[in-house]
Amino acid sequence: MKLKVVNKKRFLRGTIILFVVMFFFVFNIKNKSLSEGIQNYKTITVTNGDTLWSIAQYEQSENDYYKDTDIREIIYNIKSLNNLKSSNLSVNQNLKIPVNI
Repeated sequence: MKLKVVNKKRFLRGTIILFVVMFFFVFNIKNKSLSEGIQNYKTITVTNGDTLWSIAQYEQSENDYYKDTDIREIIYNIKSLNNLKSSNLSVNQNLKIPVNI
């Protein structure tokens, strides 16, 4: 099957636009997948009197990763990340907390 190009300038312009759009689309996906795959964490040790709520409040105010995040979402995230079935914490328990570098 042979195609005949009627307007060469229009065909060339459309082809260039298509490749530019594809390039930016692929570049965007590559950057997002790489950044989501690499996460940094800090480890905190639970002390007497700590609760998930108090830890979440501290992280909300001091940790850029949780800036402008609802405290309930932070608690859910910490529980999920550390495979906690309940909100009960033990003294000297280590918790993994995500951070931005």
